[in-house]
Amino acid sequence: MEKNSKIYVAGHRGLVGGAIFRNLQAKGYTNLITRTHSELDLCNQAAVNAFFEAEKPEYVFLAAAHVGGIGINSEHPAKFIYENMMIGFNVVEASRQHGVKKLMNLGSTCIYPKMAPQPLEEKSLLTGSLEPTNDAYAMAKISVIKLCQKYNFEYGTNYLSVMPTNLYGPGDNYDLAGSHVLPAMIRKFDDAKKSGKDEVVLWGDGSPLREFLYSEDLADAVVYLMENVDAPAMLPESFVNVGTGKELTIKQLAEIVRDTVYAGTGRTCKITWDTSKPNGTPRKLCDVSKLKALGWEAKMDFKKGVELSYKDYLSGGGNLTKRH
Repeated sequence: MEKNSKIYVAGHRGLVGGAIFRNLQAKGYTNLITRTHSELDLCNQAAVNAFFEAEKPEYVFLAAAHVGGIGINSEHPAKFIYENMMIGFNVVEASRQHGVKKLMNLGSTCIYPKMAPQPLEEKSLLTGSLEPTNDAYAMAKISVIKLCQKYNFEYGTNYLSVMPTNLYGPGDNYDLAGSHVLPAMIRKFDDAKKSGKDEVVLWGDGSPLREFLYSEDLADAVVYLMENVDAPAMLPESFVNVGTGKELTIKQLAEIVRDTVYAGTGRTCKITWDTSKPNGTPRKLCDVSKLKALGWEAKMDFKKGVELSYKDYLSGGGNLTKRH
């Protein structure tokens, strides 16, 4: 990409898209295109085609998605599969029709089977059953990965896909009705601290293992890949994991978030586990050897990243009332 290349960041107000937008700005890219959901509904094929016809972006970062945690995924699976497939298919096809030079598709490690061997290798895709609490979202993401793969084969396009692990960072979604586990914990512990409650109740039993990647690290990875890697380097799977290669239990996560929120107060609170609620996938750790071989690895220390995320939450930088 040239510094004046026309670059469309789809989903620029979300956690991922916002980080990508800031990373591109920081690296001197000056011709960035964005649209809010109210300005462009990516589920509307005609509107997406009209936008691409008018703007003619040269590069596309597809970071727009309908996202959420276990609860909201379980309650609205139809919405998750429909909207995410429509968003992905419409943007990828419009990119093909209007000559986009390169596209970066943002997926998720929930695409892997629930009981896939750990750490998760790219070759594990479609080798087993998905986690039922988010299989609709996963199927949509798998479909877009395959679409990019087949377009590269049939049309000679240069469409990349990355599978980020669990993300957190500035501009996260803290709405308890739809947020992921880490921002939900930040919200719950901060609410408890402010109200004086001595207990926070969390879902499951705290045993699942999870990996977390700071959103600014993800942005740096995808911009690096867009600048330096072409689709053939992603073969045979045609996509690459993005993560840290490090994991911790949900119980350990809860304790780190609690200690960050209560730091300097001389207070703390009890954590109670509601085992009537689902744990989700027992373990989800990325194999990041392929990414490292392509020349990139994560930099942010986890505890420091949680501190920065909490500061962002306190500053009002996140989304408190609705999903991205």
